[in-house]
Amino acid sequence: MGIYKKLGWFFKQEKKAYITGIVFLFFVALIQLVPPRIIGIIVDEVSEGTLTSATLIKWLSFLIAAATASYLFRYIWRVNIWGTSAKLERILRTRLFNHFTEMDNSFFQKYRTGDLMAHATNDLTAVRNVAGGGILTLADSIITGGTTIIAMTLVVDWRLTLIALVPLPLLAVASRVLGSKLHERFRGAQAAFSDMNDKAQESISGMKVIKTFGQEDEDVDEFRSKTHQVVKENKKVYKIDSLFDPTITFIMGISYVLTIIMGGIYIRSGSISIGELVSFINYIAMLVWPMFAIGRLFNILERGSASYDRVERLLLEKSKIVEKPSALTKAIRGDIHYSIEKFSYPKSDVVALKEIHFELKRGQTLGVVGKTGAGKTSIFRLLLREYDRYHGHILYGNEDIRDYTLDALLQHIGYVPQDQFLFSTSIKENIRFSDPYLPQKEVEKAAELTAIHSDIMEMPNGYDTVVGERGVSLSGGQKQRISIARALIIRPELLILDDALSAVDAKTEEKILSALKKERSEQTTIIAAHRISSVMHADEIIVIDNGAIVERGSHADLLLQNGWYKEMFDSQQLERKIEGGAD
Repeated sequence: MGIYKKLGWFFKQEKKAYITGIVFLFFVALIQLVPPRIIGIIVDEVSEGTLTSATLIKWLSFLIAAATASYLFRYIWRVNIWGTSAKLERILRTRLFNHFTEMDNSFFQKYRTGDLMAHATNDLTAVRNVAGGGILTLADSIITGGTTIIAMTLVVDWRLTLIALVPLPLLAVASRVLGSKLHERFRGAQAAFSDMNDKAQESISGMKVIKTFGQEDEDVDEFRSKTHQVVKENKKVYKIDSLFDPTITFIMGISYVLTIIMGGIYIRSGSISIGELVSFINYIAMLVWPMFAIGRLFNILERGSASYDRVERLLLEKSKIVEKPSALTKAIRGDIHYSIEKFSYPKSDVVALKEIHFELKRGQTLGVVGKTGAGKTSIFRLLLREYDRYHGHILYGNEDIRDYTLDALLQHIGYVPQDQFLFSTSIKENIRFSDPYLPQKEVEKAAELTAIHSDIMEMPNGYDTVVGERGVSLSGGQKQRISIARALIIRPELLILDDALSAVDAKTEEKILSALKKERSEQTTIIAAHRISSVMHADEIIVIDNGAIVERGSHADLLLQNGWYKEMFDSQQLERKIEGGAD
């Protein structure tokens, strides 16, 4: 019953609806006592030969009236109990989704996407069942069981009632033992479902790669093993769950046997009539549901409790990126002073950045180059406040970026990562993602700056062309250019292109960079790239290796240093000549 204590805040909030539902459940329980008694009366009148047509019509009218009232009252309690439980699911789902949007990178590294999806769907459904089916089952079993036992005692015979109830304590013991085992096994079933969900999400997202490498059969086999594990774990759940009904049936069977034996004795002694025994047996039949409900209740509560604990664990996770109480709300503006002595990723002893120092005047462009894994993206992650724990400081306009609110900082930084993400909607909606009501003219202007406008106009539906999930229908270069256009829409004070031109040809790259230099002469730009041509016109270029700056200066300065930069420049120039000769 601990789950009800955990959900106490919700039941208190919706107490009016639940009280209304339970009151009408009580009315239904009272009405259900009428038919067995009427049947008993009719049986007695038949046995005594006193039943007339008028009497039969009268009792049948009572039965119809009871059925009508029961129908109406059932509708009312269903609306109040089931309808209110849907509110709980909505509240928790909204709370969980908002929580996801507030968490930092560490959170999403810790939890897999499939796990988070399982928590937001399967687990919340189980919690909703506690507030719906759980409340119904608990209240209905108590009300129906209680009123039925009272009717058995008052209408028929208290001695026969006690005898019929003798086996029932065994039910409480069996339910407790089975319920504890059910809770443990359901945790395993939920974990297996999360694994399967994560595998499905990963396979669907990576289907292109799977097909390219011809790994369809292997991937199907792996998914089959995941589903097999889900079935295996759920079988363990159902083996326990399936014991509830036979246990209840056996115990109720004992009750029936005792009732028939003792009922026959009481009829022979004249203590009760045949009609009263018939009514009593019908009342015992009514007790079957409350007894079954107890087993069902344990199932619902154990599933709901395990699921709620899993969701609560997620909600208790705290982002390591925390805004100060008096954080600056003004928009970032001015020069950048980047001074990092040392930075390591959480739970890693490897130093990702060390002695990274540079200054960038407003309106200037910084180029960042280096081999893969050198630390270029790590520099940007600190600028974007994906991580706040490092030795050193990053100043924007003479203010530490950790002193700004996240909105003041991030809403004025346009970031285009290496792995572009496009939503499965139209090109227009992707470009104006940060401003859904932006006029078409502004959308096209951003597209022209990134040399994608002509490509879009050649598509069947122009800017209304749907790109598919993650932009599956577009080429790599088209996705990159649309992503850059999306970043430009906010007119960012700082634009970061993290190897965002790698998939476009040299001519298109030069066109885009020239347009950006002209358009953003008063804003700051940082470009990370593998191609030297992407950064050669920057005001300053830094070469990163093993998380440290090993070379710096203008393009001309770096060529004179005869280091890695010149080696890469010469190598790429040679490649271009070879490619030109091949053409």
